[in-house]
Amino acid sequence: MFRSSQINAINILLLPLLLIISISIGAAAFHWSDVFSNSDTRSLLIYSRLPRSLAIILTGATLAVAGMVLQIVLRNRFLEPNMVGATQSAALGILLVSIWFPQATQLAKMSCASIVALLGMTLFLFLFRRLPPHRQMMIPLIGIIYGSIIEALVNFIGVETNTLQLLAVWFAGDFSAVLAGRYELLWLTGLMALVIYFLADRLTIAGLGQNISTSLGINYAQMMWISLITVAMITAIVVVTVGQIPFIGLVVPNIVSRLAGDRLRQNLPSVALMGANALLVCDIIGRIIDPPYEIPVSLIFGIVGTMIFLYLLFRKPTVHAT
Repeated sequence: MFRSSQINAINILLLPLLLIISISIGAAAFHWSDVFSNSDTRSLLIYSRLPRSLAIILTGATLAVAGMVLQIVLRNRFLEPNMVGATQSAALGILLVSIWFPQATQLAKMSCASIVALLGMTLFLFLFRRLPPHRQMMIPLIGIIYGSIIEALVNFIGVETNTLQLLAVWFAGDFSAVLAGRYELLWLTGLMALVIYFLADRLTIAGLGQNISTSLGINYAQMMWISLITVAMITAIVVVTVGQIPFIGLVVPNIVSRLAGDRLRQNLPSVALMGANALLVCDIIGRIIDPPYEIPVSLIFGIVGTMIFLYLLFRKPTVHAT
């Protein structure tokens, strides 16, 4: 087993290297030696390459943290925002506000998406609690079906309102349109991740169940709502800014848990760093396969994440699995 500090050290070494590669590649030529002598190169760095790379880091880190929180508080290793209806509900919220209030700001869309994502997760929680304890392995399957139903509803509304092009943006995560001034909302997700870090111990106790939480002096309902609200906000902001990126919140926490055990506070930095690095790697792959065209990072991570998810689904249980 690895220590969290060892995983952090590896990821901290990889992060600047991947950041430099991410900034260096793209359709337009970029040379580090021209940054201070060429204004066009400097503008390319400040307004396009650096914002894009920062957006990738924030998205990967916070989606991984959101997935880990869901897995801890709902006590199931196979859950992430995409599997509890959060992502699809956020897209539904953005679509509704875009239809009814087309001039709404990004902040208004994010707020509406957060509320609808929270409602969607609350309904999933209701279904989750109706399941008998011996059927817990059915939860991921129910989550996939639940998310597909919401996505079908969103697509139906899109067809009826002729807004399918908007849906394509939100259901296919892509960083090619990220520029300075269009990604800053993602810093709020970093704030949400900090909130989760400071409440990590309380969330861990809440994950032990209502009776144990109450006996240890933790307000179980309050912790559940805080975790749901933070996950809803992270998901909504990501969907509004870059679209849906599946499997990060599922794959990364499971890898860290398998390497370093189940300790929320100690593992959160590892999860965040590995999520950022994993998304940077997938984005770089998507940009170098067929230049100058790009393959959406959601597609690359979807393929990789699906293979890892199937491996996690069929692997033998370990002492760290819950």
